[in-house]
Amino acid sequence: MRFEISTDKAGKARWALLSENGQSVASSGQPFSTVSNARRAARSFGERATSTEFEVYADAGGAYRWRAKSGNGQTTASSGESFSSRSNAQRAADNVRDNAGAATGP
Repeated sequence: MRFEISTDKAGKARWALLSENGQSVASSGQPFSTVSNARRAARSFGERATSTEFEVYADAGGAYRWRAKSGNGQTTASSGESFSSRSNAQRAADNVRDNAGAATGP
């Protein structure tokens, strides 16, 4: 896995966690005003992933997603895709939790 920083259409920086095949498996829960802030947030997420609360939920369309929450309840990351079952979403969240700390970059 590796972290990547990009800038959205509004000029805000965001981070994404990519799998070995380049697929986005997680993204920042919020935009950042600078690339350096997004970089810091990505590193912090990776360092704290194993102690972060991951929540699996059904979205408005009935698909399942996950989100990572900080101690104050703020979403720090969310799934890069939706899943057809709760168990698949949970497996994806577990994979991010267990492997984000070893991710390279940004």
